[in-house]
Amino acid sequence: MKTLKINCNDQSFILHSSGAVFWNKESMLLIADVHLGKVTHFRKHGSAIPQESISQNFKALAEVVAYFKPKFLCFLGDLFHSYINNEWLLFENFIGEISCDVILISGNHDIIPTSMYDKIGVEVIQELVIKTFLLTHHPENRIGFFNFSGHIHPGVKLLGFGKQFLSLSCFYRTKNQIILPAFGSFTGKFIIQPKKEDHIYVITDNEVIEMKN
Repeated sequence: MKTLKINCNDQSFILHSSGAVFWNKESMLLIADVHLGKVTHFRKHGSAIPQESISQNFKALAEVVAYFKPKFLCFLGDLFHSYINNEWLLFENFIGEISCDVILISGNHDIIPTSMYDKIGVEVIQELVIKTFLLTHHPENRIGFFNFSGHIHPGVKLLGFGKQFLSLSCFYRTKNQIILPAFGSFTGKFIIQPKKEDHIYVITDNEVIEMKN
């Protein structure tokens, strides 16, 4: 199943196999750590990374926006990996083709001047508070709030047959927080060690599966 519905603070959220989260009541799509421009950056410095990786990111963005049709698209930081390169033009085209309002919560990699985002109608902020929910880039524990964040690119390692291991990206949920997986196709994973009371929602190409601890 491509999506999985969960509840946080009496609100309904839909986890998508792309790594995005849709907030039903606010009609808001949350996406973390796309790291646009990273493929171009590494190719420029000689890394043998397929050119198709660039189009994969924009195709995935367009597909998940078309799927949910949100009123708001909120990037939870690290939208771009570094300075402007040719992928900025592709991003401009993407923004021009969607009808929702776009917000960027600034992450540690987001060093492109805010004025560039202003020109294409993207609002850049440091955090977003909506009632009892706190949206940030870095995971944060703040009393009275449920936090949605990114930054760490959570993943888990699964043991298969023949003592083989498989690492998969995941949504990592603790008592008052969900950390989203990295949306970008060239981002890597940080393997987490969940506690028994935590919830892990593993993502594959077409499924979101809750993993039992």
